[in-house]
Amino acid sequence: QVQLVESGGGLVQAGGSLRLSCAASGRTFSNYAMGWFRQAPGKEREFVATINWSGTNTHYDDSVKGRFTISRDNAKKTVYLQMNNLKPEDTAVYYCAVRLLGGIATIDANEYDYWGQGTQVTVSS
Repeated sequence: QVQLVESGGGLVQAGGSLRLSCAASGRTFSNYAMGWFRQAPGKEREFVATINWSGTNTHYDDSVKGRFTISRDNAKKTVYLQMNNLKPEDTAVYYCAVRLLGGIATIDANEYDYWGQGTQVTVSS
């Protein structure tokens, strides 16, 4: 079993920045692919970013490409999401997730095995 705890969310003005963190425990972190997803009120969960086990491959949704950066520190068992130039449409609960099989990055939420509790990001207009 894997436990994930997100932190770093908050209220910011449009154009501001936040860095989200997700700390993992329970299994060897370096063998997993990791992803960030978000869910706004009344909407389905959507893909944000993903990173493979070694950190050599990343993928981003077009809506955040060029503004968000996903990274990981396997020694600290932590994945990060640096969010710059935030927009009101980025407002959502952000979740990190772990994919166990092969450590390959994927944008499909159904391929992830464990999820954190989420952290709220609110961007004022």
